[in-house]
Amino acid sequence: MASLGTSVLKPPLTSSTPASSRPGTSSANSSAPELTTTITILPSKPDFPPFDPKPPMQNDFNPNLEPPPPYSIFSPRQKLVVTLLVSFAAMFSTLSSFIYYPALVPLSESFGVSLGLIQLTITSYLIMAGIAPAFMGDMADQSGRRPVYMLMFSLMISANVGISVVERWEGLLVLRMVQSAGGSGLYGGGYGVIADVAVAEERGGLVGVLLLMTDVATSLGPVVGGGLTQGLGWRWIFWFLVILTGSWFIVILIFLPETQRGLVGDGSRRVEGWVYQSFWSVFYFKKRKGKKGTEAVVVGEKMEREGEEERKFRFPNPLACLPVLADRGSLVVILITAINYAVKAALQTSLDAQATEIYGLSYLQAGLVYLPSGVGGGFGSFFAGRFVDWNYKRTVKRGGDEDFDKNSPGFPLEKTRLEGVYTLHAITVLGIIGYGLALKFRAHLAVTLLMQLLTGTSTAATFVLCGTLLTDLNMNRSATAQAASNLVRCLFAGGAVAVLQPMVEHVGPAACFGIYAGIVFLCFPLAWIVQRFGVAWRVANSNKQE
Repeated sequence: MASLGTSVLKPPLTSSTPASSRPGTSSANSSAPELTTTITILPSKPDFPPFDPKPPMQNDFNPNLEPPPPYSIFSPRQKLVVTLLVSFAAMFSTLSSFIYYPALVPLSESFGVSLGLIQLTITSYLIMAGIAPAFMGDMADQSGRRPVYMLMFSLMISANVGISVVERWEGLLVLRMVQSAGGSGLYGGGYGVIADVAVAEERGGLVGVLLLMTDVATSLGPVVGGGLTQGLGWRWIFWFLVILTGSWFIVILIFLPETQRGLVGDGSRRVEGWVYQSFWSVFYFKKRKGKKGTEAVVVGEKMEREGEEERKFRFPNPLACLPVLADRGSLVVILITAINYAVKAALQTSLDAQATEIYGLSYLQAGLVYLPSGVGGGFGSFFAGRFVDWNYKRTVKRGGDEDFDKNSPGFPLEKTRLEGVYTLHAITVLGIIGYGLALKFRAHLAVTLLMQLLTGTSTAATFVLCGTLLTDLNMNRSATAQAASNLVRCLFAGGAVAVLQPMVEHVGPAACFGIYAGIVFLCFPLAWIVQRFGVAWRVANSNKQE
């Protein structure tokens, strides 16, 4: 389908065929302008549009096709608010433990018992802190977050009131265990809520906020405890906790929405029952009343939404965390967390007694020495959270495919989440050794506090890395996974605190903390193992589930 071009009068061109060379043409006319015929081949009208390298959108072909729903209906600002609510609540678990340390000697004098028996209340607190979250985590994963938060706050407030008026050491021991049963689950509950609302690339930063709040408690707790003990007496420590926890309980009741994904999905599903209703949920569903997807779900009965399975309440099973420990990747991550937590608990427990004995500090001054560790922990948590999110996005970009994420086969999740963990372990080991030597040679107090700053920063950052990875490995049972971690780390910490004083008395502080540093050194091969074999373990688990 070609068309013939027009004849034009042109001067001779080297590429044109001269007329004199054609048969029947006179050479006498060679100097005259030559008539050249130019033939232009034009394409016919195309039957299809030109090629567009940009792929068409699906909605161009099917306007009725809706984009996939978001992971959560919460905006980034709302996710941060929810995280702050549960992070401040999780702070009470750490605060209840650390606010107690400056009062150890006054408690011993008040009850007429030895310091060793008072330290036994710390050990019992830690052991209960390991056991109770196994119940709370399983209950939160099956019945929702809000009912469990109500139970935990009720136990904690009741125990604080009881300790404020107790007169016998045995009563103190029991009530401290009740206090621990209520407060210890708040930490795992916070992880569960974050897993409910945040995707992988957001999770590290929000976990950093959670750990930032708990690390603030490690520094503020002893200061407040020391000041109250010196000014008003040790009983006012627990009246202070009654006021603080009671006030935040009201805030939780009013503002914290139910986020458990088995009940509310992405947050757009309504759950019946007054325990699940917050100010936010009432406002949200009133605004969306009558729209599709807002049908009610009644816990314990058959769901009204089509295609949903029946959910029945069952008694919480504390053994539900054992399958988490049976997973090799989760177990190694939990062991790294537990070792660091146990040694940090021993360091913090020793600080008050050693500072009072060696440096002759008052109760308030003994509380102030906890500030460097808490401040370092706050910075470590915050920046580690930012780093974890940045490093995850960097790994995704290196994959060259926007669909390449932690759910993709072969994604180096363990290497990505534990990037830099060897440096953190090295800082922790050196800080512990330096702390023991500073106590042995009675170095200036600033040296001791510097070692606390280093270990506080490195261990807090390690907790962010390990906590984020553990949540990624257990998305469908995040609260139960944190309960399993809590069980192991608190049992380890209870043992580390129990043998602390006998070790200091028999081998001295340098050898004692040298042993603790050697235990932390075990984290190096553990981190290498999970980074080396983690992907293969996850693939094997995925094949078993299929």
